[in-house]
Amino acid sequence: MKQESLPTEVILSHPQQTLGRVVLDWNPQPGAYLDLEGQTYAVLERRHSYQFKAGRYRLHKIALYVQTAQRPSETTQVNGRWVLGDATCLYNAHSELVRCAVNPDGPCQSCRHYERRSL
Repeated sequence: MKQESLPTEVILSHPQQTLGRVVLDWNPQPGAYLDLEGQTYAVLERRHSYQFKAGRYRLHKIALYVQTAQRPSETTQVNGRWVLGDATCLYNAHSELVRCAVNPDGPCQSCRHYERRSL
């Protein structure tokens, strides 16, 4: 089944302002990166708007709340999803949004706090 492209409103979280309306051919989830008019944004939140038509609700549009960001150079795949930084470190948050508490800006490669996670 082919997925329909839906109107998507892109909203900057702080200061809150609408960046524009676009039609996307993919569903960005929180933690994904979106390029819009030469700027890269991290998706923080995704909200859906439904419309009741012909006796049922249908997804009508999507709102993405974003913040400006740079695409991370360090990512690791864990259980089928990408996380920031080196997932073998004890302090890694295993998150798409936050690398870790002791060195949130990275890089992981030369971090003096690196401690290998015991499995």
